[in-house]
Amino acid sequence: MGHFIRKMSIDELPQFYNILKGDMSLIGPRPERPFFVRKFRESVPKYMIKHHVRPGMTGWAQINGYRGNTSIVKRIEYDIYYVENWSLLLDLRIFLKTIPTLLDDKNAY
Repeated sequence: MGHFIRKMSIDELPQFYNILKGDMSLIGPRPERPFFVRKFRESVPKYMIKHHVRPGMTGWAQINGYRGNTSIVKRIEYDIYYVENWSLLLDLRIFLKTIPTLLDDKNAY
């Protein structure tokens, strides 16, 4: 049962509360654990750019396959791309691709 809940991202539904509070956005870079923020802030160019926007439940990296046990460096690259190229059209594209990605995501754990 736990595998199904995680695979379908049901465990992330409580994040809607954070969206309603204004702490998160529906679309944006996924929030990062403080350990990784400290680790990458000095070593990855432009890393802190991703922290200039609210974190989101889904984002550019997730719909491009970087979710779960995947390269954190690639996720950061996609997050930076999102922030630097944000548009309403990009958000719409991410939103529309999120559901099919969730249903067929081989990287969910």
